[in-house]
Amino acid sequence: MLRTDRGGTGGGARVAIETSILTVFTAAMLTALATGLGALPFLFLKTLDRYWVSIANAIAGGLMLAATHSLVAEGVAISPERLILGMLIGLAAIVAAKSWLDEKTELDFAQLGGLDARKAFLIVAVMTAHSFAEGVGVGVSFGGSGELATFITAAIAVHNIPEGLAIALVLVPRGTPVLVAAAWAVFSSLPQPIAAVPAYLAVEHFAPFLPVGFGIAAGAMIWMVFSELIPDANKNAPTGTVGIVVTLSFTAMIGFQYLVLKG
Repeated sequence: MLRTDRGGTGGGARVAIETSILTVFTAAMLTALATGLGALPFLFLKTLDRYWVSIANAIAGGLMLAATHSLVAEGVAISPERLILGMLIGLAAIVAAKSWLDEKTELDFAQLGGLDARKAFLIVAVMTAHSFAEGVGVGVSFGGSGELATFITAAIAVHNIPEGLAIALVLVPRGTPVLVAAAWAVFSSLPQPIAAVPAYLAVEHFAPFLPVGFGIAAGAMIWMVFSELIPDANKNAPTGTVGIVVTLSFTAMIGFQYLVLKG
């Protein structure tokens, strides 16, 4: 990555800045595209009966809880107060969105309709909001050392794959085609390149909002897990089994994150 004094003048400085912006955007776009890889396992699973649909919801719940844990840990390290504020905003926003959706008599989303469309829309909306905070994180990291930026970008890209799986686990068993689910998974991460560039250009202004963004995503994701995914998981699978699957999924995701961060 090329860097330069932003206060400088001349063609060389402009080329360096443009190259840096392109680098930031490209890196963040790669993290977004990685999300679509999470849907690929469903290319080999043609059908799921009701029991496995419940298990899929439980896995998605565990993965989302682990992602929430990471957001909270990052936010607390920066500012617990702003994290808590963000979580309250996120909770209020998702409850308002759910209330608005309940008033919709007809809704089609991801080739789904009715209640399935509402659930699919909610999870994609939640994960999309979550991606804004990650995009800011990528942009802010590029304002520091090149090594930090490379590490953060790689970590988020790898981390996005199971997040894409969480989205696919909700969409595909309800009837969304695999490639459509992969496209929506990528869509949910498009805020990353959108937010990364302005965050890079104005690091000092964006950095204070990181814990708020983490909190907004965490508050919405926690509500989503316990209001939508876990109740759906309990419909056609024993509650004890659901608890085991959620815990194992959470543990696997935490272990996966640890391996990525350790590397």
